[in-house]
Amino acid sequence: MRPDYLHLRPSDAPPARSVTPYLAILIAEEHVSDDWCNEIANWLIDRGCLYFVAWGQDCERWHDAVDWASLEAHDFGDVPDDRFVMTTWHDKESLSEALWYAGHCAFHPDVELQGALIVHVAKEDGRDRILNTFEAAQETPTA
Repeated sequence: MRPDYLHLRPSDAPPARSVTPYLAILIAEEHVSDDWCNEIANWLIDRGCLYFVAWGQDCERWHDAVDWASLEAHDFGDVPDDRFVMTTWHDKESLSEALWYAGHCAFHPDVELQGALIVHVAKEDGRDRILNTFEAAQETPTA
């Protein structure tokens, strides 16, 4: 699985995206406002994210924002198994280890994910670097 890549600068509006169940990998290289973090978390949930892996600056905050967005989407009530969003954050691991995890361990127990999206929050686009790191991490036997 080769993920799609999306570069966002802090405060950028996210693009339109079809709604399908997918894995989102957020790589945060910049600090962002709480409002924008919540906006992106809601966008991820609204677009079908069912597994969320966060790495980088404030990754625990990103994790929590996605958890809250998922709960809010279900009016803070019971979440059906096929809509439950799995979330992890990887603040003690290298980017390569987090990407290995995303490629080898991030599976939803009830829904087959239809793809993956790397959301790269940074001043500069890093498509080639990030996708090459993802591919190399998948070839590593263990992380």
